[in-house]
Amino acid sequence: MLTIHHLNNSRSQKIVWLLEELELAYELVSYQRDPVTLMGPPALKALHPLGKSPVLDDSGQLLSESGAITQYLLSRYGNGRLAPDPSGPDHLRFLECLYFAVSAGMNPIMIKVYASAFKLSGSAMDLAATTELECALNYIETLLGDGDWLMGDLFTAADIQMSFIPELARAIGVAGDHPRIDAWQKRLYARPGFHHAIARGGAYDYAAPI
Repeated sequence: MLTIHHLNNSRSQKIVWLLEELELAYELVSYQRDPVTLMGPPALKALHPLGKSPVLDDSGQLLSESGAITQYLLSRYGNGRLAPDPSGPDHLRFLECLYFAVSAGMNPIMIKVYASAFKLSGSAMDLAATTELECALNYIETLLGDGDWLMGDLFTAADIQMSFIPELARAIGVAGDHPRIDAWQKRLYARPGFHHAIARGGAYDYAAPI
């Protein structure tokens, strides 16, 4: 049995969404952030040494990190869904998107979050992160091109994972002007799987109307 340990307003929302899109049965254990520190509760640390969410429990085996969880669910339970043909021309771009979403695409946002928390807004580090974030958003615009999804006409798990980047950018007020991303996010938010994930996982503040 699959169990997802889910923290509100975190990237674990993407795993709940992925599970809904795959129509897999799962149990959900919810955790709430501390209203002052915004950190996860000690129970997450007791569950897994990283103390982060999401954590997937598959019959007693634990897996953290949303990128790893996504790849595991697709390979173990996906049956070819939400991914391009592994032998086709889009497979490399798909893999790149999955990992860009949790690495190069997210790094500048986290730098800006920490810069703000430690009163370093406007510092050289913060400004460099702004430049890198704009590069990441422009890259997503380029990937979208004239297609509905990152893989053209095919909706995949990469769309779910990558959506967290512009959501957080908007949340901290640095989303910029990216019309293709805005249109893409409207399509994402219109998907039944997204609404099922909200109903199951609870309110998701980053999904503000655009």
